[in-house]
Amino acid sequence: MVELAGIIILGILAQWFAWRLKIPAILPLILIGLLVGPIAAEFLSEDGTKWIEPIWNGKKGLFPGDGLYYFVSLAISVILFEGGLTLKRDEIRNVAPSITKLITLGSIITFFGGAIAAHYIFYLSWEVCFLFSALIIVTGPTVITPILRNIPLKKDVSAVLKWEGILIDPIGALVAVLVFEFISVGGDSGFTKTAFIEFGKIILFGTTFGFTFAHALKFVINKNLIPHYLLNVVSLSTVLLVFVESDIFAHESGLLAVVVMGMVLGNSNLQNRKELLYFKESLSVLLISILFILLAANISVEDLLLLYNWNTAVLFAIVVFVIRPLAVFLSTAGSKLKSNEKVFISWVGPRGIVAAGIASLFGTKLIKQGVEGAEYITPLVFMIVLGTVLLNATTARMVARALGVFLTKSEGILIVGASKFARIIGNYLESNQRHVVLIDNNQSNIDAAHELGLEALNVNIYSETLTDNIELNDVGYLMAMTANADINKYTINKFSKQFGENGSFRLVTREEMQNNENSPKEGLFSHTDDYVRITEVTRKYPLIHEIPVKDKAHYDKLIEITNKNNDMIPLFVKDEEGELHIISSYSKETDKINNKCQLVYLGKALDIKTESKAQEET
Repeated sequence: MVELAGIIILGILAQWFAWRLKIPAILPLILIGLLVGPIAAEFLSEDGTKWIEPIWNGKKGLFPGDGLYYFVSLAISVILFEGGLTLKRDEIRNVAPSITKLITLGSIITFFGGAIAAHYIFYLSWEVCFLFSALIIVTGPTVITPILRNIPLKKDVSAVLKWEGILIDPIGALVAVLVFEFISVGGDSGFTKTAFIEFGKIILFGTTFGFTFAHALKFVINKNLIPHYLLNVVSLSTVLLVFVESDIFAHESGLLAVVVMGMVLGNSNLQNRKELLYFKESLSVLLISILFILLAANISVEDLLLLYNWNTAVLFAIVVFVIRPLAVFLSTAGSKLKSNEKVFISWVGPRGIVAAGIASLFGTKLIKQGVEGAEYITPLVFMIVLGTVLLNATTARMVARALGVFLTKSEGILIVGASKFARIIGNYLESNQRHVVLIDNNQSNIDAAHELGLEALNVNIYSETLTDNIELNDVGYLMAMTANADINKYTINKFSKQFGENGSFRLVTREEMQNNENSPKEGLFSHTDDYVRITEVTRKYPLIHEIPVKDKAHYDKLIEITNKNNDMIPLFVKDEEGELHIISSYSKETDKINNKCQLVYLGKALDIKTESKAQEET
């Protein structure tokens, strides 16, 4: 009881510790596991026993017999299902060619390069080497995101790394599963007809069970045949059922089935999908916390001694400094990425949770099957995981600065609220080469933004996940433009330091409009422009115009005209270099106004007579 409670407590503490230090959680989890396992047995225990013994040894241990193997299998099935849920067809279809090549051609290079390196360095069988190389294909968002979260990178670089991690996670896991299944069914017969038949059965039953149960679960959820309070636990039990049933019909096909099930559900019209995904994410955090402490603790000193030689360092160096750069440079050949950006992408390639978990699972299985060299799989993959995470977590920021991919100024704009006028403003900013991201919890607004080609996220402003989004690394301006004044104020108070280093603005309230003297410092546009007025102007005149400014006096007169005219909203000042400066209801900073500037406004076009009169009065 003490050991089990200790694992959960240590696991959650490791997750919190990783969050505070902004490093991948897998690093402290594995280090804790090694500490309470082989390190404690060798150096800290008087009787040579581990503080936490995963397998029952006759005196102590959490799992008797094959219990640990069954727990790892079920935990990995849930983790892979959650990974499959995040994989969308549209994301694969719409990503840049360099990302597509990186998860295809890059994976092939890693697969064959890693196998060749392991074979000629450790002299292992080709089957074991190809399983090792399949496992190190996977990077994964759980290790990439914490490393990049606080590194303001150029948009193209962060996008490549982010989408590679998301897309390659289930794909790499699928390759590893298929390689393992082929090794398992081959046995003494090698690549014979029987092996191919068994391999085909695994693919057939894995895909069939995954596809069928995914549609069955979608049907019962969409028809409201499951009460809301049972939705998540029914989904979990279905995942476990699919894994076990598929495994009964075709041995070792369960992991393939849950990956397929997750991918089908993730790309279907499923009600409560976001809630289901949140539940699976929370469950995955708990399972990962327990799993990796157990797996690391289960490693013996003898396993670690297998790697205590120069061959390990040589293999690590080849994987990190030869295979990864080769995969990146060949995959991005002909792309718009610069050489320094390719070098940085080559440098950041940490292996993650799926690689370590599946390695331990498959290593244990192959050792029981008597496969020669199988004892190397788990320690070798753990070495690659720990080494790459530690290397990238400690050097990524420094390397980014040295290579010149570190953003010196954050020019991106985060718009909170994706209503019609926010979309029009965002579209204008995008057309003027500004990176714009809109967020809203209304899916119809997000869909409308996507139709305009805008980057938009369905996010609750009160959710902590917003700060984890690496695509917002280049954001330096914050504009809160929702219909709710409390949300706008909360946005400024909560996120101005992170996303508004160059300026944080919100729409003024009706009460603030009535008192121009107390216009807030963060007030957006004119002190007469609240949400209702801007919405009404947008409904009648959904257009943005630019008008040349003669001088500061002319600019002031134009602002006065827009304030009096209920059909015009001043937005920005566009300077001679094309830079856009947000108009504030408080600041009124117009020192740099000259005859090369333009006033950008939303609404009814200013007629020539009114414009001429404004120039005459100045």
